Amino acid sequence: MSRVYNFSAGPAVLPEEVLKEAAEEMLDYKGSGMSVMEMSHRSKVYDTIIKEAEQDLRDLMNIPDNYKVLFLQGGASQQFAAIPMNLMKNGVADYIVTGQWAKKAYQEAKMYGKANAIASSADKTFSYIPDCSDLPISEDADYVYICENNTIYGTKFHTLPNTKGKTLISDVSSCFLSEPMDVSKYGVIYGGVQKNIGPAGVVIVIIREDLITEEVLPGTPTMLKYKIHSDAESLYNTPPTYGIYICGKVFKWLKKLGGLEAMKEINEKKAAILYDFLDQSKLFKGTVRKEDRSLMNVPFITGNEELDAKFVKEAKAAGFENLKGHRSVGGMRASIYNAMPTEGVQALVDFMKKFEEDNL
Repeated sequence: MSRVYNFSAGPAVLPEEVLKEAAEEMLDYKGSGMSVMEMSHRSKVYDTIIKEAEQDLRDLMNIPDNYKVLFLQGGASQQFAAIPMNLMKNGVADYIVTGQWAKKAYQEAKMYGKANAIASSADKTFSYIPDCSDLPISEDADYVYICENNTIYGTKFHTLPNTKGKTLISDVSSCFLSEPMDVSKYGVIYGGVQKNIGPAGVVIVIIREDLITEEVLPGTPTMLKYKIHSDAESLYNTPPTYGIYICGKVFKWLKKLGGLEAMKEINEKKAAILYDFLDQSKLFKGTVRKEDRSLMNVPFITGNEELDAKFVKEAKAAGFENLKGHRSVGGMRASIYNAMPTEGVQALVDFMKKFEEDNL
């Protein structure tokens, strides 16, 4: 059977050439006589894999030397606790709640200190990003937290909040490496890789060195201490070795494409194909305020639940997988991450046009 167009929000589509390369190396990685899956994380061969992956990521994002790159486990959700445990020195943090994941992070932080929701877009089902130019930032806040791209709701911070000098922490799980970003504007950037970079099971944390200290909240588990992982160069315990290996291949794929500037251009063109259609469609409509639209996740509806269900069913039969919207919002959602080819988005729009003609 041929490959489908997979619009899943995560685990998501990976570049075909990366998968083919991994398949070729599955039984024998570069003459080692074994698969990367079977390899000791302490071996010389694996050490080269993880170090190269880190260097390629540093090159792609222009990560300054005073930031550490950590390849960890537990997904983005584990960082909801790790961040306050490591960084809540004053016991206060400000959260901007723009979706379910930011809300979960905020609720988790409340277990460890005083977490304040200083802005939210819950009033309109998270369909926009609130104005963050002059927020009531707490004087003693240890950090200000955002989820930069909201997978479920399809919104994106196109302008970073004015944190009034406080450290910015950002969950970039669903926009990781989709466009260039200025790492120096953040204290911590982190994300699960299963949306835009690799297989589920890896979370990448990029953290400014001065934020990595021995001083953490009492009761912080060893495995959640950034200093432990930083000192051990992500090898304190067995890391998700195969997942990191695939991430490394995706970094090389991105470099070959021309880096994040080139990727951004491709992503903007791809998203425009879908958004331009939604803006003129008589049947479908996007659910997000225009200026806050994500390049990665595009939610849309017909306004009729039965018609939505019919669309998802017929789309699946036509080879378009995982278009059903998140259970909390319904409708449809097309996740068009880096590895989704432009022709996949064009094919989806062609299918939507035909569906519109048949159902109006």
